Amino acid sequence: MARIAVIGAGMGAMAAAARLAVAGHRPVVFERASTYGGAVGRFERDGFAFDTGPGLLHLPAVYRDLFVKTGKEPLEDLVGLTQVEPAVRHVFADGTTTDLPNARRAGVAEALDAAVGAGAGARWSAFMNRAREAWDRSRRPLLEEPLWPNWQVLADREPYPAVVRRRLLRKDRAATTLAGIGALELGGDPRLVALLEQYALAYGLDPRTAPASAAVLPYMEQTFGTWAVTGGLRALADAVYDRCLKRKVEFRFGSAVARVVVRDGRASGVELADGTVEDAAFVVAGVAPRVLDGLLVGQGVRGEVPAQSEASWPSRLTVHLALRGAAPEGTPHRTVVHGPDRDAELAWLFDDGARPPRPTVTVLRAGDPSQVPDAGHEAVTVTATVPSHARVAEAEVESVLAAAERAVPGLRERLLWHEVRTPQDIAEATGADGGAVPAPALAAAQGRLLHPANGTGLAGLFAVGGWSHPGGGLPHAGMSGALVAGLIVEGPEFRGSQ
Repeated sequence: MARIAVIGAGMGAMAAAARLAVAGHRPVVFERASTYGGAVGRFERDGFAFDTGPGLLHLPAVYRDLFVKTGKEPLEDLVGLTQVEPAVRHVFADGTTTDLPNARRAGVAEALDAAVGAGAGARWSAFMNRAREAWDRSRRPLLEEPLWPNWQVLADREPYPAVVRRRLLRKDRAATTLAGIGALELGGDPRLVALLEQYALAYGLDPRTAPASAAVLPYMEQTFGTWAVTGGLRALADAVYDRCLKRKVEFRFGSAVARVVVRDGRASGVELADGTVEDAAFVVAGVAPRVLDGLLVGQGVRGEVPAQSEASWPSRLTVHLALRGAAPEGTPHRTVVHGPDRDAELAWLFDDGARPPRPTVTVLRAGDPSQVPDAGHEAVTVTATVPSHARVAEAEVESVLAAAERAVPGLRERLLWHEVRTPQDIAEATGADGGAVPAPALAAAQGRLLHPANGTGLAGLFAVGGWSHPGGGLPHAGMSGALVAGLIVEGPEFRGSQ
């Protein structure tokens, strides 16, 4: 039985701690804040409650596995879990609206035919078939196994089977990026292109440069479904924390770690901000890269993966809205309102261009009675992808509200108050440079969308959470916890769950 120091109480770190405790180790979690969950937080005011991080769950199997492996309890016995229907409503720039059903491929095709025109569903379905091949080829190495030592194979190999367009007397063409798929395989219809590219934007990826392998993102959502948690995603964080406590994981809140203690070339504990040294056989760091670098005093042990720098990832602007009046019957849980000028939006996010007149926003209207003071009110969350380090002015908030009005008619007349969460707030909660939010790992793209391995260049030190393999997103955080626990319990020969 080994004492293990865990830095941070984010979802990946708690997932690792619970698994390590079940394996007989003694994890101690040191968290600088006063609570757990990391990015999965909650804001409450006047009887309203809002998730400050993700608002919907994908790939719930990750957390089902966690609770079964650490206590033989189904996830559904611990939190209320419901597939939302429809999965999402899209409001396109030209006013076209379509509701896409949850995890029903044929239903998605029918909805697209009705909204976009005959043949649109067939083009999308053919694309999803190719996305399934990309998923089958990359799922294990990207999600279920520790990052390969020869990760360059993943960097150089594109798993998406792009359609080759033969051209007379000219070079054949095939999509190499997500934007290329929209142009060459979806017929260039602006609504299908917007539908596809929204999956990249939601994760802070530039569809113009995101590899074709990013096709796995819409595939995962439309195949495995979209789920709501009663009480919000914070209820899932509560359940993971409770599971840790039941497995005798020790938490020390308000305990900032100043450095990782290194003895004889191995991580052997942590030194707290008050000078106290806590010895440990292993150290698990669930923190952002710049935070970990600071804890290592420039030892540079993050590995050789050429991932994007932390500050290059975009952030999120979130506006929580307290509204008088209940949502109308049949209101979709999630609506994506597409911006009118995608080129300008991409230039703003990735090329230092001017702010577009209105960004693409995601509007969440859970209709959860536990998140409002009474049935005569509604809690709405609006989120937009924005550049990291962005200083949010009132004009940005107004543009987000203007976009949200396309999904919530009469919004301003119903508005009691709103609360703004900026990239600076995210930076404060997570420690990430400029409030950057990491994306899931993707194959190809010369490895720039991979993330550093869970094992580091320092013996005894492991990295967990969205900034390490397999990358950002709530399911991926849970996967990183499983990988780190496996590497500690079974050693470097661990090759993932079978």
